[in-house]
Amino acid sequence: MLQFITKRTATLVAAVVVSSFAVFLIPYFTPGDPVRKIIRSRVAGDAVDESAVQGLSESLGLNDPLAVQYFRWLGDFFSGDMGLSFVSRTPVAEQVLPALSVTLSLVTMALVLAAAVSLPLGILAGLRPGSTADKAITGVTQALIAMPEYWVAPVLVLVFALKLSVLPTAGWNDLSSAVLPALTLALRPISFFTSAVRAGIIDATAADHVPAARARGLSQGQAILRHVVPNGLVPLSTLFAVWFAGLLGGSVIVEVIFAVPGMGRLLFDAVVNSDIPLAQGGVVVVVALAVGVTTLADFVHRFLSRTVGASLA
Repeated sequence: MLQFITKRTATLVAAVVVSSFAVFLIPYFTPGDPVRKIIRSRVAGDAVDESAVQGLSESLGLNDPLAVQYFRWLGDFFSGDMGLSFVSRTPVAEQVLPALSVTLSLVTMALVLAAAVSLPLGILAGLRPGSTADKAITGVTQALIAMPEYWVAPVLVLVFALKLSVLPTAGWNDLSSAVLPALTLALRPISFFTSAVRAGIIDATAADHVPAARARGLSQGQAILRHVVPNGLVPLSTLFAVWFAGLLGGSVIVEVIFAVPGMGRLLFDAVVNSDIPLAQGGVVVVVALAVGVTTLADFVHRFLSRTVGASLA
């Protein structure tokens, strides 16, 4: 187990370093003088006197080797200094952290909703594979995959906000504002979660430990509750984390449509406005958090697999 943790932690660090270095190079691969872009991200004021460029380059260490600049930038980043936004001229961290909080709340609500719906559906379908209920559940959940967010969101707004007038069309003011964007993000995970739970339940039901549990005097319901359901839900931990990581940066369309001030909307505005420091800060935060979540999910999956396996022995 220690070797597994060490290996996954090393992979986490390597992924963050590689991705952050690619983000660090953004000023060098976009049109214009990279030195002036970096100076603009560190010095308040849009205009930089020509005679001051060389002095600022020296004081900011922009004449140092690229590797030295990168590790200095990375150190500043993790200490909270992400530079100044080109547009607002305010520290990037002051915009990224509130937006991240909004996106984390939205993604969590969406995936909790998806899990709450998919767990009973997957268990019901898995316990009776091939039945009418199984076919109906599979058909409906598979259809959700073909519904892209940019189509679902306007339909939900049309029905619940404009036609029924029970939910707001956009914004992020109270819990009611989160219902439509969370529901939009939850539909596709529901399909994948239900399929994973169904497959896990079917595999667990066919295993040898179920007849053994019945032979020990457990009823059919007790055997299912104690052995089938826990064993069938183990794969869901990894799938949940993968979707969580993906939605952190993949909620752009939903956040733009519903005017949610999250990371997706922030990154969209940064790209549209060519706000390089804001884009750099947002991307690195999303990547680091996504990699961290998936790594943690690997640990949880490993632990659950061993725990459930031991309980079935």
